[in-house]
Amino acid sequence: MTAELVRGQNHPLSQSRLEIRVSAGTPVVTVAALGDEDGRIHGTEWVAHPGAPTRPGLEVPRQAAADHRLAVDLDALADTVHRVGVLLALPAPADGPGPARFGAVAAPFVAVTGLDGTEAASYTITGLEAETAVIALELYRRQGAWKVRAVGQGYAGGLAELFTDQALPQARRLADSIEEAVTRSLARSVQAPPPRPSDGDRSRRTATATPAHHPDQGTGTAPQGAPGPVPPAYGGGPAGPPGQGGPQPAYPAGAADPPAAATGGPIDYSHPRRQGAAPPPPPTAPPAPPGQPARPVAGDATGWSMEERLYNQVWGMFEDLARTIAAYRSAVDFAESRMDKELEQTLSDPRGRIGGRADAAREAARARQAQLVDRAREALDRDLAQLVAEAEVVEPALPPAYARWDNPVWHAYRVPMEIPMALRLGDLRLPEADGIRIPMLLRLPLERGLWIDSGRTDALDESFTDTHDMRRLAMETAVTHAARLLAVYPAGEFTVHVVDPAGSGAGALLPLTHSGVLAAPPARGAAGVADVLGRLTQRVDLVQMALRGGAADALPPGFDPSQQLLVVNDFPHGFDDRAVNQLRYLADEGPSVGVHLMLVADREESAGYGPLLDPLWRSLLRLTPVADSHLADPWVGHAWTYEPSLVPPDSQVLQQVLTRVAEARRTGSS
Repeated sequence: MTAELVRGQNHPLSQSRLEIRVSAGTPVVTVAALGDEDGRIHGTEWVAHPGAPTRPGLEVPRQAAADHRLAVDLDALADTVHRVGVLLALPAPADGPGPARFGAVAAPFVAVTGLDGTEAASYTITGLEAETAVIALELYRRQGAWKVRAVGQGYAGGLAELFTDQALPQARRLADSIEEAVTRSLARSVQAPPPRPSDGDRSRRTATATPAHHPDQGTGTAPQGAPGPVPPAYGGGPAGPPGQGGPQPAYPAGAADPPAAATGGPIDYSHPRRQGAAPPPPPTAPPAPPGQPARPVAGDATGWSMEERLYNQVWGMFEDLARTIAAYRSAVDFAESRMDKELEQTLSDPRGRIGGRADAAREAARARQAQLVDRAREALDRDLAQLVAEAEVVEPALPPAYARWDNPVWHAYRVPMEIPMALRLGDLRLPEADGIRIPMLLRLPLERGLWIDSGRTDALDESFTDTHDMRRLAMETAVTHAARLLAVYPAGEFTVHVVDPAGSGAGALLPLTHSGVLAAPPARGAAGVADVLGRLTQRVDLVQMALRGGAADALPPGFDPSQQLLVVNDFPHGFDDRAVNQLRYLADEGPSVGVHLMLVADREESAGYGPLLDPLWRSLLRLTPVADSHLADPWVGHAWTYEPSLVPPDSQVLQQVLTRVAEARRTGSS
């Protein structure tokens, strides 16, 4: 039975391997601090945080997120450790207003569970006001047994004040390094999914979906490039209508509503609200033979439509694979750690170092390690087989916005009448499950810009030694993403502008220029760059003034209400200081009023601008034109290999789709 703690109350713990779950109404940073018998933290090496997520006996998330899972192995802690404090902090807003204190958000909830998900104790942290960091709870050792205590001690000065109060040396420096690590993660995180409804749990969830992290486990660190989890928080909404558990529309606050604007009436920049009762139940799978897993069904997740069900199902597959691999890695690490400990104990006894007794002990330790690994592999193979079977039925059922370019659904393509929830930017995979590709779906409208990296990456092989090839591939990838955006929006509700200062992207841009889907020919030279940026920044200013003045219907006659995308090639070539500032302004302020940015650039080439452009890179989602392991999931922070969604060689599907888009724009119908 779960103990619901209040501040100061404690509860005994019966298990040594635990999971601490954190749920908050806003992204938070989680930190775990080790203390001695007096509660003293001896140094930064006693603190697990996003910049150093693993310590002996601990593993914390690498990102800030609204939901966290921390792994604790009490048996693996050093004998000098008597306390484990779980700390929560609000991250500093990177580009705009954010919650400045815990009193402005929902009360955080913390639960201590076993690896089977059974809750031992929970604590809702109430009574917080101006605090920006809080000691949520602590695990402590008393007379050889472990207990959990609800603390709830808050600090208005954030982690720096908290660490200082704990007498931690270099408290300010550690707090700054944690904030820097969280900020760096913003450009590498895959967008977080909407929360699942409590009654919409997927029946196909695998038994090992809950990760059993071993504290000594070392997961790959995703290179700089995003949310995060962190940040995971750009896009997504509850799966249900406001107040009724239904799904929220895919429009960010303050964004234009293209369908309403296209009718010719006043532009409505408010959230459209879906009305109705609970969504219909998902389809059920046919009965499976006794002893066999349930047969997968496309669209078995909760949602109001098949599109929304498939979207939620893809996210469920993504999460299941992330947690299944985490459980496998944890089991393997635990087996290795256990074998090392047994061998160390054998060697510590001088009488057992030589002779048959020592050899037998070594063989027994290795046999137990192999048995544990084999058992973990069997569970992994079973779960992967289920995910493979699900992928085989889900992939053919995906609509064009979610489908690969080689999916037959594109041959029956028609310009849509409504904006989809999301679109596919590529695929994600992990090395232990190389045969499973999870679609990477991005919510619409875009809530952050895209950066197509034209620089070299660690994943490049010898065939990509020429920087010219990388730039060409990057621009072709950008064109493919822009074409997909044009294809999934209703006719006339998405406009693409291109800035190509030196004309180096002319070849890659042919599908867009020949089909006539661009708003104007690609802008070239300094004058062309200044003209496009000037018009788009003026557009952002006009819409923002209209919104602030409550006069969204007073925009100039002939104002184009469609979403705008600016594709910039070969940045920073052709950009002076004024143009760079305008670009940063569009990246920061544009998405909220329907102006989006897609940057094709090599970050190293922009180094001459110094730190001026660092906020720009952090605000964009980094994608690559070749497979690269730079994205992290919002749950356990695996480094996923991203593969862009490209048109198959010699395929005419892109030209056919863009031709239909151009025809619909000319006729004004879908």
